[in-house]
Amino acid sequence: MSADPSLDALDALPADEIARRLSGPPHQRAAFVLAAAKAGLSEAQAIYGQMLLDGDGVLKDEQAAVGWFWKAANQGHVMAINMIGRCYDLGWGVAVDKARAAEWYRAAADRGLDWAMYNLGTLLALGHGVAEDRPAALALFRKAVDLTGNPKAINFIGSFHEDGWVVERDMAEAARCYAQAAEGGDFRGMFNHARMLIDAGRLEDAKPWIDRAIEAGNPRFRAQVQQWLQAQPTLMASGSIER
Repeated sequence: MSADPSLDALDALPADEIARRLSGPPHQRAAFVLAAAKAGLSEAQAIYGQMLLDGDGVLKDEQAAVGWFWKAANQGHVMAINMIGRCYDLGWGVAVDKARAAEWYRAAADRGLDWAMYNLGTLLALGHGVAEDRPAALALFRKAVDLTGNPKAINFIGSFHEDGWVVERDMAEAARCYAQAAEGGDFRGMFNHARMLIDAGRLEDAKPWIDRAIEAGNPRFRAQVQQWLQAQPTLMASGSIER
């Protein structure tokens, strides 16, 4: 296959050959995805952008990642539209611009992407780059949950119930949401679920969830959990939570 194959050439590849190339070493997989991206396949453009963000099989290059997301977004690729929002939200390859992030998230949310609903809802709930609008945020979180069971959205709904935002404070409902988010794989949900278990006196049940949250979380989150643990002398002294 040439370095810049046509879409017809890619379409002619047998499914088992595509699977073989995608299951190869990271650098070979990245080269194949890049070839498809250069041929104009929007899915490949979005995937290659993510590879550049992560340094997956290629040197990490956030600015180049944004460029590939733009190419895919121009073809209407909804996740790429959301990812441009993420780049503006977190300063990946571009200057942080929460207002522009919200615009891109809204465009993807309007196309039915649950992750964009969660991301836009987060900005609305916190008033980052947009006017704070917690009722609208809660509606977006609920829509994301209804669509896919998005665990991060479930966790944020739990926070609404714990803090009494928009809805009346309901710790039982908050605990239910946190447990569901934890089971769904959200590391913040795991931590919040552990907090509820600790409050209920279930220290032994909480410890595995804290361990899983630390393992799954990003560095900033792990540091926050460690600080929280250090501020819990009763837990540390009990021997149930050890760090």
